[in-house]
Amino acid sequence: MPSKKNSTKILIIDDERAIRSTLREILEYENYVVIDVDNGIDGLEIIKKDSINLVLCDIKMSRMDGMEVLSEAIKLKPDLPFIMISGHGTVETAVEASKKGAFDFISKPPDLNRLLITVRNALERSTLVTETKVLKRKASKTREILGESEPITRIKETIERVAPTDARVLITGANGSGKELVARWLHEKSNRANAPLIEVNCAAIPSELIESELFGHEKGSFTSAVKQRIGKFEQADNGTLFLDEIGDMSLSAQAKVLRALQENKITRVGGEKEIEVNVRVIAATNKDLLAEIENNTFRMDLYHRLSVILIHVPPLMERSDDIPIIAKEFCAEICAEYGMPEKKFEQAAINALKALPWTGNIRELRNMVERLIILSDKVITHKDVVAYANPTAVSGSNGSNGSQAHAAEERKNGQPASLIEPDYDQFESFQDYKDQTEKNFIKYKLEKNSWNVSKTADDIEIQRSHLYSKIEKYGLKREN
Repeated sequence: MPSKKNSTKILIIDDERAIRSTLREILEYENYVVIDVDNGIDGLEIIKKDSINLVLCDIKMSRMDGMEVLSEAIKLKPDLPFIMISGHGTVETAVEASKKGAFDFISKPPDLNRLLITVRNALERSTLVTETKVLKRKASKTREILGESEPITRIKETIERVAPTDARVLITGANGSGKELVARWLHEKSNRANAPLIEVNCAAIPSELIESELFGHEKGSFTSAVKQRIGKFEQADNGTLFLDEIGDMSLSAQAKVLRALQENKITRVGGEKEIEVNVRVIAATNKDLLAEIENNTFRMDLYHRLSVILIHVPPLMERSDDIPIIAKEFCAEICAEYGMPEKKFEQAAINALKALPWTGNIRELRNMVERLIILSDKVITHKDVVAYANPTAVSGSNGSNGSQAHAAEERKNGQPASLIEPDYDQFESFQDYKDQTEKNFIKYKLEKNSWNVSKTADDIEIQRSHLYSKIEKYGLKREN
């Protein structure tokens, strides 16, 4: 007996009722889910809207022939396997179908065994293609830079111009905004793409170990140096060295990096021999390096060495028009990783995503999309976004008045208000909404930290000077 029902969907497109009925009977006996239509136009609509795993398509049909259907479908879903069938099959027809992207060609009337073997092979190949893409995506951190906003277009244009050169680049931007991705594309599009890209997170390495990490050390140069170590500069020889969060590097390490950039030579810790290195350095920071220079925590000469080209990656809220593109791409990617049909966003849900503050930028948006995929139904709604943007928001309140009273009570008790629907009519523009949200957020954080500006700036990950500017902008004052 055949195995239990599976979820593999096969679409049959053929204008002969007898052929459709025969194919349906054979495939349903093998427990495939079968959909059939008698013309290519309806077939393409189903391919657009449904998660079809395989298509069996006749070549000679009225309204739109099978070759046209194949060409259009491959544009929509390049990895969708097609098996072409025809009662007038020739070698030339089979070759043409293969060139257009068909998996195989079968003559009418179809041989039962050959048909089933071809169907299984096509589905297995499709599964392997999907799995390979998922694995490649997991193995490679170089995804596309998503978005069509003016700042992102400008960044892409800058990468195209700068990447083929050896010019040093300093990338600035908030945590999670995509600085590492920009660095990876600078390397991928450079003449050094076949050599390694070596990454160093300067914030994650203790200051006493950063020099050993960058330049290596000789055996016995310090207590735990039990053997010689090759540093990141040497590992990146002929390639690219990405110094992430360079604003957190110690002054002594900065001096050695400056020398390496000036002379293209390094000396291992505890060593005397100078080692020549051919390295392109790309640096990134979420700090205001000019303010760090004023505070004597960053070297001005190193700043000028690093910032031949400056690329600023804006926070997500400054390019909110890119959110729909990014969210939909993340959705397709995550659904593929989980092996589930791709979910869709209703427009109100996209609008709700665009209205959120996104303090964690792209990283936070991806986490949010993954949460929505796991917890929502086939279509992600506005209600889902409101509920899952802050999981504690689902508090069982009854109506907007109850929610507002609950929020007021929480504020009175010194607790953060749950996420509730604001009165959008009070805002004349999107900028007004963003300003009000930012003002409320900063005021809450300042009050939570007893108006300790330094601690608040650290908590919300902005420079103190920026926080002072925001306090002045919004006229925030400490209440006695």
